[in-house]
Amino acid sequence: MAVKSNKEQRMRRHLRIRKKVSGTAACPRFCVSITANNIYCQFIDDEKGVTLASTSSLDPKFKEANGKPNMAGAALLGKLAAENAKAVGISAVVYDRSGYRYHGRVKAIAEAAREQGLKF
Repeated sequence: MAVKSNKEQRMRRHLRIRKKVSGTAACPRFCVSITANNIYCQFIDDEKGVTLASTSSLDPKFKEANGKPNMAGAALLGKLAAENAKAVGISAVVYDRSGYRYHGRVKAIAEAAREQGLKF
């Protein structure tokens, strides 16, 4: 059996998670994606295939706060994502960690969004 790369392993975990996690208009999927340089957050209605709200480390609000894509920046991004969701009328979500382990930046985003009143 061949050894799989970390990216292949993450993609397999992501597909396994996506079999179970799906967003609706009432309870969209809160998808988090992390790259080496940036962090992206989206609220997705999978029934219609539409992104309802999104934010990232490239957002001007994030740049104004001098955020960086580290732990502190992830917490700031979780707060901004929750504020964007509230502005659109989203109060409850399903968290999609995209195959990443629930620790570090992924956990910081989720906890900051919960502190802003977003229900998981």
